[in-house]
Amino acid sequence: SPFFILFGLVGLFPLLYTGWVSLHAWDLIGGQGSWTGFDNFAFVLHQRQFWVALRNTLSIFVISAVPQLIAATAIAAALDSNLRNKTFWRMSVLLPFVVMPVAVTLIFGSMFGERYGLVNRTLADIGVGPIRWHTDPLASHVAIATMVNFRWTGYNALILLAGMQAISRDLYEAAAIDGAGWVSRFFRITLPQLRPTIIFVIITATIGGLQIFDEPRLYDQNGLGGEDQQWMTMTIYLYKLGWTQLNFGRAAAVAWLLFVVIVAIGLINLAITRRIATSEGRTA
Repeated sequence: SPFFILFGLVGLFPLLYTGWVSLHAWDLIGGQGSWTGFDNFAFVLHQRQFWVALRNTLSIFVISAVPQLIAATAIAAALDSNLRNKTFWRMSVLLPFVVMPVAVTLIFGSMFGERYGLVNRTLADIGVGPIRWHTDPLASHVAIATMVNFRWTGYNALILLAGMQAISRDLYEAAAIDGAGWVSRFFRITLPQLRPTIIFVIITATIGGLQIFDEPRLYDQNGLGGEDQQWMTMTIYLYKLGWTQLNFGRAAAVAWLLFVVIVAIGLINLAITRRIATSEGRTA
């Protein structure tokens, strides 16, 4: 069918071809070189930069994904209520998503400047000392996660809103007749009925969050993850191997390792959500 043909061309073939490249000594000029087997994987796994990049990627992912899901759910619930000018507000929450990542990063990079940034100035006005947003690893992760959340929270909110609107209104009316308040209806009706949509959002956020590139790449002028690799992610490390060192075999090995990490975390998320659903079903 056309779907499987398209999937094979744009999904399966690049994945398999990247795996083939990772098993060879491959450079930009010479192309395919000698067979190396798993030497590229062994080299990458023995590099400190790989583990630093993995740690940074997971840190930024956790810092961005958890608040993003909570905020997106809250925004979706607000948009699902009886608001005036609903169309305007729904279009407004999507506006950050259509802004170019370069523009978002430039704006937030200026806001999180260590000397003259708006955030540090505001902190100084309330008596808090400056934060080293471009030096401290955790602070830089928070800044980058803020950019990610700015772009993607509204997008995920609309997906969750679509799931909320598919819930039968009869359930809410019956609960209201029984005396259930808004909070009770939200936790006893909305969230359980929204579970498949939440799982979808979690999986897509996992895939996108672990492949983050634009925000850390543009966070400073060098674009290589900081002077001490404070915010160097897996994709930046991949870029560094491929386009700075011109070693595409090792870069392809990093790409495959990133794929394995994404699949593993996605399966863990799926198992956790299914276990929660099963336990809630038994309790009910």
